[in-house]
Amino acid sequence: MSAVEALDSALLRSMPLPRPGGGGKDERGRVLIAGGGPQLPGAVRLAGEAAVRAGAGKLQLAVAASAAPALGVAVPEARVIALPERGGSLADNAHQALASHLSSCDALLLGPGLIADGEPLARAVLAQIKDHAVVLDAGALGGLEPRAGPAPRILTPHAGEMARLLDLSREAVEADPLAAARRAADRFGAVVAMKGASTHVVAPHGRAALYAGGGAGLGVSGSGDVLAGAIVGLLARGVEPFAATAWGVWLHGEAGRRLAERIGPLGFLARELPREIPTLLGAFA
Repeated sequence: MSAVEALDSALLRSMPLPRPGGGGKDERGRVLIAGGGPQLPGAVRLAGEAAVRAGAGKLQLAVAASAAPALGVAVPEARVIALPERGGSLADNAHQALASHLSSCDALLLGPGLIADGEPLARAVLAQIKDHAVVLDAGALGGLEPRAGPAPRILTPHAGEMARLLDLSREAVEADPLAAARRAADRFGAVVAMKGASTHVVAPHGRAALYAGGGAGLGVSGSGDVLAGAIVGLLARGVEPFAATAWGVWLHGEAGRRLAERIGPLGFLARELPREIPTLLGAFA
């Protein structure tokens, strides 16, 4: 089994990002982010802003119908898709509203802002896609099946979500997060970002990297949505899954570090993280 690499700027320079060409927004890819249940539509906004800040060219956001008009005003850069809802959750047929949009996106993120209603949506959508890169986060993680389908997948669980994925206790995951990430990567054939005070990025073939920075301030509501959004934005640009996940983890963590230095170790908001991403990327130009 390969040694764990340090996830730092030197590692990232060995996995350079595509340089912007003259093709405009179409060249940098189209992202589709689906989630945003009636109670947490803002999670999709956070992820969408991070995706665009990471360089994605076109943005589509899918949220509960009751939140769609407000989100369209809040994020004028995005096309907003209304998902049917029933009884305070997404309706069982919510995936049908996404069907015509799946073939035209380059990378897909499922789960921000979803709780239990994310599982049926994820199962139905994953059954429809063939080769699109997919990031699964939050409520969509429960819809996973072991190594089902050919599409490359990235999982972004915290310890509680990983415990449910592997049928372990949270304490067992926290005692050895690298082992849990390796087990999930193998079981689901996915790249895994095992979130925590330090974040492990593990590929199914065994490659692993550890990002040890970021700070306690990143442990705030919405922070994980920003991470998932940055990753899917890089996927849309054509970055392969391990590299996109490593870059996303580093950008998210370093954005937190910069805010901690400027504002304080605690108290900055998840919505402030995405605006740090372009400057961090610019350092590699």
